[in-house]
Amino acid sequence: MFSGIIEAQSRIQNQSYQDQTIRIEIAKPVSFDDLKVGDSICTNGVCLTIEKFDDQKIQFCLGAETLKLLSSSFELWSKYPLNLERSLKLGDRVHGHLVTGHVDASAKVHRAYQDGECWQMQIEIPAQLKNYFWKKGSICLSGVSLTINEVHRNGETAFVDICLIPETIKKTNLSSYQAGDLINIEADYLAKAYLQQKEASFA
Repeated sequence: MFSGIIEAQSRIQNQSYQDQTIRIEIAKPVSFDDLKVGDSICTNGVCLTIEKFDDQKIQFCLGAETLKLLSSSFELWSKYPLNLERSLKLGDRVHGHLVTGHVDASAKVHRAYQDGECWQMQIEIPAQLKNYFWKKGSICLSGVSLTINEVHRNGETAFVDICLIPETIKKTNLSSYQAGDLINIEADYLAKAYLQQKEASFA
């Protein structure tokens, strides 16, 4: 479990393909000084398991299901820095919202632009997820916990508006994303649990 508060950014140094998997090596952040093999790191919103590491790098394996879910959004992992967060410890403050690292889909960035000191983004939500988002609710974009400013609905299409403050711009990769890019999204799992239970009660 994660909080959606990014601790560090890193870049892919090497990647290899084998048997429908991709292994990536990223530069190890200096502050990540308590790692163990088997630990979970939220990487651009995806919960990945450490296979091995040393003082300079960390290695992960992305399996077939993860690659299927990420689709062409994985191409941007080599283009932009990666958002990283270690898993929560019991007793830690949760400054964002509870994030599982189980990405729901890749969504298209509809608009992205500078607005004074802030960065505005509008994300097109896939139809199957549109009911999980509402004004002032939570959304996880590329591993970042954010508050939804507005939701625009038009039939099966929904868009959410997000405003990044300067600290978020500095600590994350989100201001790198441009209109047309695909970005990893995770709906608030409490919202999913509530709505799915509500739907089941009427089944």
